[in-house]
Amino acid sequence: MAVSTRPTSGDSPARRYRARHSRTQILRHVSQAIFAGIILTAAVVHNLSTMDGATPSIDALCPFGGFETLWTWIVSGGSFVPKTHLSNLVLAAGLLLAVLVSGGAFCGWVCPFGALQDALNWVRTRLRIPEIHVPQALDRVLRYGRYVVLTLILYKTATTVTLMFADIDPYRTLFSLEWLFDFNPTEHLTAYVAALVVVVGSLLVERAWCRYLCPLGGAISLLGNLSLLRIRRAEATCKDCALCERPCPVKLNVANAETISSNCIGCLACVQACPRHDTLAVQLAPAWLPRRKTPVAQPSTGD
Repeated sequence: MAVSTRPTSGDSPARRYRARHSRTQILRHVSQAIFAGIILTAAVVHNLSTMDGATPSIDALCPFGGFETLWTWIVSGGSFVPKTHLSNLVLAAGLLLAVLVSGGAFCGWVCPFGALQDALNWVRTRLRIPEIHVPQALDRVLRYGRYVVLTLILYKTATTVTLMFADIDPYRTLFSLEWLFDFNPTEHLTAYVAALVVVVGSLLVERAWCRYLCPLGGAISLLGNLSLLRIRRAEATCKDCALCERPCPVKLNVANAETISSNCIGCLACVQACPRHDTLAVQLAPAWLPRRKTPVAQPSTGD
């Protein structure tokens, strides 16, 4: 009996391409879980410690603390804003280098708060809770909220030399685990309410904190315009199906962009969703560098 040597549909290039990028998403979630685990472990150890200052709090493990204390560190000749440390500056410097290379990949692969929001989105889909879709015009306006929060925090921290917003920071409230080890609704009611609002908001609106309020996300977005690695769309091969926009966690206009916005978190979900694997690709080229056009072959006219 003859055996067919024709490739099956499972061996098609498109199928292999999608399988490879599905593995990329698994790797991304594993990366998120590892970093979230590191932060939560540090929080548990800190809360269980019986000696003050013996173990670092999650404040010392936050790169945004480096941005907050930078001005004070410069003008004072080496002093830090209370609750920040040299580790914050080191982490901020590392994050800066990472952003200049890969844009907002920190938000999609490392940030524990981003991991929490992705988990909330997964819960919402499993429970079939309707997602709230923010109108595009309103979405564009609300995205400026990150820059407002960023400016306000940096200004108040520099002028008061205190982390004035630390007590209502939802990231700190949730991941410090103080609510678990020392629940105090009388003293921390505002912080609990703020965290609850962010959690519920992110359950109903995908990555709501990242899109509209995160000050670190605002800083990354600004610096991301200089990043070397960006996702670019080949207009010549795009069939305008807009499938790339459906899985985007931060709801970017991928289908009409040449270079994807610096608001991109580098999750690569759009690349995975594209039915033409040569249309969306990560390229080693900054957004400000003109894209080299691929010449279109002219039909031969013959003699």
